[in-house]
Amino acid sequence: MITFYKNASMYVDGDQLETRNLLIDSDKGKVLDISPSYINEKGADEVIDLNNQLVIPGMVDLHIHLREPGGEKKETIETGTMAAARGGFTTVAAMPNTRPVPDTVENFTMIKEKMTEKGHVRVLPYASITIRQLGETITDMTDLAKHGAFAFTDDGVGVQQAGKMYEAMKLASEVGLPVVAHCEDNSLLFGGAVHKGVFSEKSNIPGILSVSESVHIARDVLLAEATGAHYHVCHVSTKESVRVIRDAKKAGIHVTAEVTPHHLILSEDDIPSDDSNYKMNPPLRGEDDRQALIEGLLDGTLDFIATDHAPHTAEEKQQSMINAPYGIVGLEIAYPLLYTKLVKENIMTEKQLIDWLTVKPAQAFNLPYGELKKGGAAEFTIIDRSKTAKVNPASFYSKGKNTPFTDVSLQAWPTMTVYNGKVAWQESTEGAAK
Repeated sequence: MITFYKNASMYVDGDQLETRNLLIDSDKGKVLDISPSYINEKGADEVIDLNNQLVIPGMVDLHIHLREPGGEKKETIETGTMAAARGGFTTVAAMPNTRPVPDTVENFTMIKEKMTEKGHVRVLPYASITIRQLGETITDMTDLAKHGAFAFTDDGVGVQQAGKMYEAMKLASEVGLPVVAHCEDNSLLFGGAVHKGVFSEKSNIPGILSVSESVHIARDVLLAEATGAHYHVCHVSTKESVRVIRDAKKAGIHVTAEVTPHHLILSEDDIPSDDSNYKMNPPLRGEDDRQALIEGLLDGTLDFIATDHAPHTAEEKQQSMINAPYGIVGLEIAYPLLYTKLVKENIMTEKQLIDWLTVKPAQAFNLPYGELKKGGAAEFTIIDRSKTAKVNPASFYSKGKNTPFTDVSLQAWPTMTVYNGKVAWQESTEGAAK
């Protein structure tokens, strides 16, 4: 089936928007042509007028939690990938904190098959660094790589022993895959639940030291230098971490790093009360940390944006911040959230935002995604830059409704997501999410 999308607004060269027409082979999932001129649409089976809505490459999120298998009350592969499609993501990478953990070829293959069978978009499967993410026994990285692991991580827990991390990096380097790290030194946590700062003091909630993150990063970049591994830092949250990563890059160490929308937009100053929708790991830090993250993204120290979509049940999140689990959801609101809070505030350009959500994560991991070009994959997202709506968790496809952005008015919402040539999600004619 040939589909003709006309009157698309696209970034072609630099920061200039131009009108383009797209001819798509929906059966083969390929872009036949992208043209500034009028393509004869008579041969098309379907014609869709986009009315100058923005068209961007399918977005790439290399840090989400799908929970299945083992945590289906929180999320499933089906609900999580539908949330991804609604948010404009066509490629996501699922963290391995499932039960069982993808720590053996048997477990990994079983989970990978579920992702292929149930996913509404592409799901890249991480394998764990250690058996059961316990930080003790390194997995068979060679065998896991042969069976399709695209990277290794124990996300959710930091590898505590330097010797184990060294061993893991050495093995990962041999198979040519990245080691992806949740950076947290457990000996420096002291029972903390939020950032150790003004909010923790006035709320009498134990605080998490910034140095618990930056110490691990400092250790790991030196291990990466010693082993030649590609080392990737998850959800950077502190100014000290940004400084360490910047210095490591200057030294020629192969380190990449990501930052989340919530750490770019919120600080501890925005936490209104003991509300666990503001509890995530790493926690919301100080305003000086937030500014350092923005600066790090703008100067290339931080490579891309990832949501760290972490769904939980309503019952779990109704607890106090001390007892509730860490994490918020983010897939379905990422683009309008970042557009409204950062692009409209002239902190970054729209083209920069698009790159940090598409081509930049793909480039960091040497993946063939995040681009839209003639002859390439027909994976793209259509965004209505004029649409304004309030965040309504009740409309989410995700089982998780845990977000601090409820009722916040945002602009520039996805209206259609095309994956492998076919519509993976489309806004209904009534304008509802589903």
